[in-house]
Amino acid sequence: MDYITVREAARKWNISDRLVQKYCAEGRIEGVRRFGRSWGIPFDAAKPLDPRKEQPLFPFSSRPRPEDFLGFMPLMNTPFEPGRCADCIREMEDGPRKRIALAEYHYFSGHPEKAIREAELYLTCPDEAYRFSACLLYAYANLSVGQIHHARYALTEIKNTLSSHAGKAPCVRAIEAFVAFASSVLLHLPLPEEMPPTQEFLPLLPPGLRAFALYVQAHYLYLRKDYGKSAGIVEATLDMGASLYPIPSIYLHLVAVMDYMSLRQTEQAQKHLLAAWEIARPDDLIEGFGEHHGLLGGMLEAVIKPGWPDDFKRIIAITYRFSAGWRKIHNPETGHTVADDLTTTEFAVAMLAARGWTNPEIAAHMNVSAHTIKRHVSAALRKLGIGQRQELKKHMLK
Repeated sequence: MDYITVREAARKWNISDRLVQKYCAEGRIEGVRRFGRSWGIPFDAAKPLDPRKEQPLFPFSSRPRPEDFLGFMPLMNTPFEPGRCADCIREMEDGPRKRIALAEYHYFSGHPEKAIREAELYLTCPDEAYRFSACLLYAYANLSVGQIHHARYALTEIKNTLSSHAGKAPCVRAIEAFVAFASSVLLHLPLPEEMPPTQEFLPLLPPGLRAFALYVQAHYLYLRKDYGKSAGIVEATLDMGASLYPIPSIYLHLVAVMDYMSLRQTEQAQKHLLAAWEIARPDDLIEGFGEHHGLLGGMLEAVIKPGWPDDFKRIIAITYRFSAGWRKIHNPETGHTVADDLTTTEFAVAMLAARGWTNPEIAAHMNVSAHTIKRHVSAALRKLGIGQRQELKKHMLK
């Protein structure tokens, strides 16, 4: 495919270079690719529509009516300062909104049992915002404690909402679509058949939820191996105000690590990992690191383990707990049997080996010897019952 530069596209479309870069970062140009710090735009790409004539996804300062979203994932949608998460919850008025926020805090700080106790109180709540929040938290928390039938129940409730949407207000449909999209993408499952396009529900969400929805969109593009476009969405989302919302920001930075490791841009990956860690550590919001471990390309072993060994141990405990439940949902639904008997280090090494990294390259990245990496690869091959590195791809995360 022939590509043109940002400047050439700007001249062709009679717009500014800055606007072309913005379109690239937002993923609004079909087929765009990132080459280092520059963009390659397909020669025959169409000029995006004037954003002033569309309902914008940004800026993050815009807000739908607050009463429409008051109860839906309130902590995720709160711009608290790192280190003040618990204080922020204490300052909320007593009631369902505060209880849902507390369930969020328990979940994102790696205490699923406490999250379950708070969330299950609202699984049948007539207020849709509280019910959808409870279902989402209940599903993921139960994955972490091995209660798969409870997780399936909550996921089924989420799917059923899409089949009974007639007459519902747009804001309610936006919540439903957000929950369905997030639960499908983050479990690496097929999207629901009635899933509306993200462009329809994204502008209806308030800033924090919109930021997390864009993380989910970036994760979806990552799964499609469109790493440059995924990274572009992350960078643009953070630049345009999402960094005010700690929980979405952590997840945005983590998917950027996944993208840049896939692009072999390890310095950029490390920058984003440390940014996520700086936001998460003051409030102990470490769940996301454990959930994403297998996709982070050994970056936790390379960066977090040497500097914060005790925190690393806790993250790995989360990884084992969450991944065991995740596989019980993912593997039967997709037919893709992700390896379940490797240590986290063996899995991280095998992921890189499956993507073509050599033993010396993996060793340099993870700050260990090539002999150690060879031992981990050999152990992974033996446990998986395969003879060649090329076969690892069948057993790794996509």
